[in-house]
Amino acid sequence: MPDPPLRDRVAVVAGATRGAGRGIARMLGEAGATVYCTGRSVRGRPATPGRPETLEETAELVSAAGGRGIAVRTDHTIESEVEQLFARVRAEAGRLDVLVNDIWGGDALTEWGTPFWELSTDKGQQMLERAVHTHIITSRHGVPLMVERNAGLIVEVTDGDTFGYRGNLFYDLAKNAVARLAYAMSADLHARRVTALAITPGFLRSEAVLDHFGVTEDNWRDAIEKDAYFAESETPCYVGRAIAALAADPNVGAKSGGLFSSWGLAKEYGFTDVDGRRPDWGSFFRRKVQAIVERDAPPDEMDVFVVRSRLYQAEFDPSAAEEVERLRAWLRCH
Repeated sequence: MPDPPLRDRVAVVAGATRGAGRGIARMLGEAGATVYCTGRSVRGRPATPGRPETLEETAELVSAAGGRGIAVRTDHTIESEVEQLFARVRAEAGRLDVLVNDIWGGDALTEWGTPFWELSTDKGQQMLERAVHTHIITSRHGVPLMVERNAGLIVEVTDGDTFGYRGNLFYDLAKNAVARLAYAMSADLHARRVTALAITPGFLRSEAVLDHFGVTEDNWRDAIEKDAYFAESETPCYVGRAIAALAADPNVGAKSGGLFSSWGLAKEYGFTDVDGRRPDWGSFFRRKVQAIVERDAPPDEMDVFVVRSRLYQAEFDPSAAEEVERLRAWLRCH
């Protein structure tokens, strides 16, 4: 059998305790990498109320998938702890090939449905510290290991494959900021042969989402009755396989500075989700919007929200001018 594509490669996945970060770490392990899994929740010291997942579990899943998982408790808001993390990577591995910034921690801080002039600035500041400042600190201290070798891949994990408004001011700032970080870092790294890019998953079946719907990964389809959009959901491993494919691509530098999606990269690289499906959230969502706009029945609140969300996306696409006008006309009537 051929060697796994990321054998002898070293990765750090910041924010690997659960969700997309865990799936990314697992799939880098499936591709043969050594993966340092970082975050704050370890056995006996949970950091997120109500969530049982730990870094040690993630590291064990990485090793079970074929790689080597190493759990390192790190609070990425504390710069000295981040420095210690990369000092350890340097001492133990002597290199860093892939850095994934997936730290979030903003779910409890997002005030959906609240206009910006009524938002808590304290919650907003906490969100930006957790979801943006941590990424800056982590890249600041991890990337020098790549620059020394003139090689490496930095991945910023965001939500959404456009720069359209995401429905809440601070959430929008955080998710657009990390995509912009990838672009800005790619500019500084232009002559260093280090690639920086951003990626989004689609509708993610994270542990918390499965719990919210009262299902497991084995019977997740039962939740489609509660939310039709769940039908095109994906496991956290889908975006993980996307990042593993990027890391194994010798021409990944051509993508530096870009913003990509799990479903788009699945078409390009030919991988599937771990359940054998190939979800295409982008196409699915646009079909749903078209069906809402074309039907005769009066829309409900969710329909209006979905159409407005698509308008925010399409406004940044010069090729979607006609669609933008149709959506605006529909919204004026509803």
